[in-house]
Amino acid sequence: MLNPIEGEIFPIDKGLGMTSFAAVKKVRAVLRTHLGTRNVKVGHAGTLDPLATGVLLVCTGFATKRIDTLQAAVKEYVADLQLGATTPSYDRETPVDATYPWQHITREMVERVLQQQFTGTIQQVPPAFSACKIDGKPAYKLARKGKDVAIRSKTLTIDEIEVLQCGLPEQPTLQLRVVCSKGTYIRALARDIGEALGSGAYLTALRRTRVGDITIDQCTTLDELVQRLDQEEYVTVEQAEADRLERERIANRERAALQKAQRRQQQR
Repeated sequence: MLNPIEGEIFPIDKGLGMTSFAAVKKVRAVLRTHLGTRNVKVGHAGTLDPLATGVLLVCTGFATKRIDTLQAAVKEYVADLQLGATTPSYDRETPVDATYPWQHITREMVERVLQQQFTGTIQQVPPAFSACKIDGKPAYKLARKGKDVAIRSKTLTIDEIEVLQCGLPEQPTLQLRVVCSKGTYIRALARDIGEALGSGAYLTALRRTRVGDITIDQCTTLDELVQRLDQEEYVTVEQAEADRLERERIANRERAALQKAQRRQQQR
C-alpha cells in the first residue's frame, strides 16, 4: 500500500525529450486523483535535460525533504561525444557553429588526456544554456535571447572516466562512462575534453545510469509508473496524518522520559 503523503521515492527512467518537471507534474496529477486532494508534495532529485535519459528520482510527501541528500549522491553517466565540431549549448539543442580538425586524435591520446586532465578534482565552467542563476535569472533564458552569460567556475570531482567505445580513426566519435560529483555538467565536460584534444566536441547523447545506490535497472518508465499508480491501493490522507501524529506523540513521550531520567541522574 502506497503512502505518498508520508513519502515515496519513485526511480524513473526518464525518456528522451521529456523535461524533469513534466515527469513530476504527471506523477503529481495521478496522485492527486487517487488521493482526492491537491495537497500532495512532489519533487525530483537532480534535473535531467530534455535531451538526456535515465535515472530520475521522483519524491513525494515528506520524502521531498531528502531531495538535497539524494542530489548530493555520486552519479554515473554514459555520454556520446562528437569530435571536430562545437555547438553553443554543447549538445544537440543548438546547431553546429564551428568545425575543427580531428584526424590527429588517437584513442591513446584520448585516454591519456582523460586520466591526466579529467580525473580527480577539476574546475568546470557550467554551460550558458543551464539553470545556473545570473542575477537571479536562469542562465539559459539569457543565453536563448543571445545575451552574454558569464558564469564562475566550480570545483568538481570526477571519480572515474573511461572510454567505452571509440570510432577513431575512422569516425570522430567517443562513448564515455563518467562517475562524478553533484553539479557536474557532462555537456561542459564534452566541451572541455574537445579543447584538451586540440579540437571541438559536443554531446550527442547522455544517459544517467546511477544516482547513489539506485541504478538504471531499478527504474521504470513514466508510463509504467503511471500504470502501477493506477492499480495501487493508498493510505488515505487522513490515515497518513493520524499515523504521523501518533508517531510524534510516541517520540515526545520517549523524549520526555529520557530527559526525566537524565535529570534524576544529575541529582544523584
